[in-house]
Amino acid sequence: MASGTSRDVIRRGLWVLGRAIREQPRIFAVAVAGSVLFGGLVIASAYVVGAVVGDVVVPAVEAGEVGTGTVALAAVALFGISVLRVVGIFGRRLGAGYMQFRLQAAYRRRVTRRYLDLPLAWHHRNATGTLLSNANSDVEAAWYPIAPLPFAVGTLVMLVGAVGSLFVTDWALALVGLAVFPALFALNVVYSRRMAPRQARAQRLRAEVSGIAHESFDGALVVKTMGREAQETARFAERARELRDSLIAVGRLRGVFDPLLETLPSLGTLAVLVVGTVRLRQGAITVTELVSVAFLFTVLAFPVRAIGWVLAELPRSVAGWDRVSRVLDATGEMPYGEVTLDDAGPATLAFDGVHFGYEPAEAHLPGTSVLGEVAFTVPAGRTVALVGPTGAGKSTIASLAVRLVDPDAGTVTLDGVDVRRLTAASLASTAALVAQVPFVFDDTVRANISLDRPGIDDEDVWAALRLAEADGFVAALPDGLDTMVGERGTSLSGGQRQRLTLARALAGRPRLLVLDDATSAVDPRVEAAILAGLRAPAPGQPAAASILVVAYRRATIALADEVIYLEHGRVLARGTHAELLATVPGYVDLVTAYEQAEQERAENRTYDEVAPLPTGLEIEVDR
Repeated sequence: MASGTSRDVIRRGLWVLGRAIREQPRIFAVAVAGSVLFGGLVIASAYVVGAVVGDVVVPAVEAGEVGTGTVALAAVALFGISVLRVVGIFGRRLGAGYMQFRLQAAYRRRVTRRYLDLPLAWHHRNATGTLLSNANSDVEAAWYPIAPLPFAVGTLVMLVGAVGSLFVTDWALALVGLAVFPALFALNVVYSRRMAPRQARAQRLRAEVSGIAHESFDGALVVKTMGREAQETARFAERARELRDSLIAVGRLRGVFDPLLETLPSLGTLAVLVVGTVRLRQGAITVTELVSVAFLFTVLAFPVRAIGWVLAELPRSVAGWDRVSRVLDATGEMPYGEVTLDDAGPATLAFDGVHFGYEPAEAHLPGTSVLGEVAFTVPAGRTVALVGPTGAGKSTIASLAVRLVDPDAGTVTLDGVDVRRLTAASLASTAALVAQVPFVFDDTVRANISLDRPGIDDEDVWAALRLAEADGFVAALPDGLDTMVGERGTSLSGGQRQRLTLARALAGRPRLLVLDDATSAVDPRVEAAILAGLRAPAPGQPAAASILVVAYRRATIALADEVIYLEHGRVLARGTHAELLATVPGYVDLVTAYEQAEQERAENRTYDEVAPLPTGLEIEVDR
């Protein structure tokens, strides 16, 4: 069973190498040419050394004098061969390195592009640490054997030439070569088979260690506030120990086989000397031929190792390729259409009989139904609020509105056009989502808002900041728009981050703005000012953008032209805030509960502002 598995690893590994050659044929040809040149010159150098010893050194010793011209000729020959070997080495290494790094860069781009094409549902089923490993260490592992591959191909050519030259020299010495070279190949194959499961396990553990580290660092706030530092450290240490032990197992196996691979060519050289001495006494070969063959076995030891390097790295390459191809072969991307919408005025959003369910993390588990028969419209220039208990499907509707996911049934349309028929550029310019959790890049305020989008200058940035009620705190920052905000905006408060991401969406002048509880960390008075500004017509536009807002606060809900009340993924009621208060008891209970919770938070915030802190720490209150 193990043998069959190992043979399959070698077969698949060779297929991966073949794919690399097909993708970079010219560079590979240059590298192989350099390797073949080097291999041919290794054989030539063996016979030149043999000629120098047999035809120059031995006669000089016997005659008691050295011919200057003969020595000079021998020196020139050896120097010329050495120079050409350097050219071969340069071509081989440059070509192999260039080929390897080009493949790694190309596949990192392909993996990243694939990540962006795949839907959020796919990302939800895959840990971030695993995805980071796919794009980094797995890509590197897949193409790691490329570096020694041209050397190994050149070595094969060199071995064929060496065996041929041995037969030309003497059949007995050729038999020694035929015994040594297959033994080297057999040893390398056994080495690869033993190494395969160890390399695969090490590659898997690398991804797990990366995943745990990313999760712990990304959740540092939770880890520290919950006092889980020791437990997280222990969890990471356990996986790190497993990775260490796995890599030690790899190193231990190398420690066993590397000396054997080094020793076998030396034993071949010893066998050549023993057999060659006998053949020399029989007069079958000359001293020149004996020295040439012995030197050939000596210099072949290192190149033959290149074959072992390739075979030894094939398991790691296969493991990396399997993990990379899992991403490249993943299905579920959402292709865009070819329809472009007009940019005039606010857009109309409509849901018609929409059903949606999240796929299970594992194939044998049932999916989760989230929405059923959802139908409503956000008229052009109007504000519609989504209200409902946790798990009602509000955030899912927000994601469907900007096509982060597609419905299982029904349609979502913008200006009467199914969003699946729109081009990516048209959809991005028409609708913008401001999510619950604001994401801020480790860059300047300007870069976070403009995102290098064409047509957005500093005047547009400041206009978006004013509309998001963020111009005040940005102007007070040390460097204004050039202030670095830190990773995930760590130098800003929660409310500041929310207003910054809102300004980012507004800078693109969307015709539909989807706010998924996007102002929850902002003071209610500031939130009211933001929403009032969003409802006012923008300069040059006949009406403000259409707004779909996931709302909790009574003041926010009251600003909406219509309220959609959801329960269990279905629209239970719709109407104005006052109408729902008068007719829907569940709506009343929910809004009242939200209002009470908001009052408690406000009271606690007020207490924190005036009460002294025994620790001497300051609590930042959002401005």
